Order: sequence, then structure tokens, then C-alpha cells
Amino acid sequence: MARPRAFDEKKVLNAVREQFWDAGYAATSLEDLMRVSGLGKGSLYAAFGDKRQLFLRALRSYTDETHGHLRQALAEAPRAVDALRMLLEAPIDDPNDAGARRGCLMANSTCELGNADPEVLAHAHRTYETSTALIADCVARAQREGDLPAEADPIALARALLAAQQGILFMGRTGLDTDTLTATARSLAAQLLPDNSGDS
Repeated sequence: MARPRAFDEKKVLNAVREQFWDAGYAATSLEDLMRVSGLGKGSLYAAFGDKRQLFLRALRSYTDETHGHLRQALAEAPRAVDALRMLLEAPIDDPNDAGARRGCLMANSTCELGNADPEVLAHAHRTYETSTALIADCVARAQREGDLPAEADPIALARALLAAQQGILFMGRTGLDTDTLTATARSLAAQLLPDNSGDS
């Protein structure tokens, strides 16, 4: 009978994910992974496979968690349009600027590996399609609540909002200050999510 693993798999995966997020895939060494996980090479690879497989597991855990948070945030807002506005400001909703400086792990990984690794590219496509569908559902809810024009295409607007959010994340990685990023997010919100409540 195989012995049970003497480590918390989720905790190890989170530690590894943080390492890849901070340094990127290429710049993360086996020694880095051993250091942050607290595991030896044999234990690490026996549990998760090689570096690439470990990275893919970490990336999937990141996107699953991100979609869970997104689904919850969009569903719990009293009004859907406010949730959509918060979506644009989410990348800069961090007093330490850490979120803006790190960017999105999925976007970072796509930029680094998308051209060389079809599996990463396919995962990115699935991730953004899922995000688009979640946001589109929220757009449709905002339309039902009378806060967005009924004739707007929910999918098209969802893609525009996602592109705007990812653009803000990218700008944050370049070192733009929080005030500038916030002003940009609010300008995008005003254009993409105009106040429809006063329409007659």
C-alpha cells in the first residue's frame, strides 16, 4: 500500500504558483521550486510531474480560483452595473500596488509562453471565454435592472470590459501610479458603462 503524502498539496501548489507569478516560468529554477515548496526534487516531481506539468497545474489552480472569485463578486453585488464597474477597478484595488505591479498570471504566462506552448495558449483561450461568459451574464442582469441599454450585445460588451481590465493590468505592470490607473479605469467605465438610469 502506498504511503499517504506527508504534505499539503494545495499549500505546495499555492507556493509554487506565487513563485511562477513573481518570476515567470523561464526564470524559475528547480531550486526555486524546491525552496518555496519545502520538497525535494523526487517528492516534487513524483507528486506533480516535471516543471512544465507543475506550472500547468499551478496555472489551472489560479484560473479556477480567479473564476470562483469573479463569479462570486458579480453575483453578490446589489446592482450588476456596480459589479461591472468594480471589475475595471479590481486590478488597482490594492493599497500596496502589488496587484497592479504583478499583473495577471494568465496574461503574463500567455505573453511569455503562448507562442511556444500550444497547451498554455489553449488554456488562455478557455480562460478568457469563461471570463467573457461570466461578465456577459452580469451585463444581461444590468440590462434587466435598467442600468444598461437593452440593445447592447452582452457578449460584445463583456469582451470590451475584459479587454479594458486586462489593459489596465498591463499598464500597472509598466509602473504607472495608482492615481493614473484609477482615473483610467473610471474613464473606461464612463464610456463602456454609461449611466442609463436617467433615460426616459
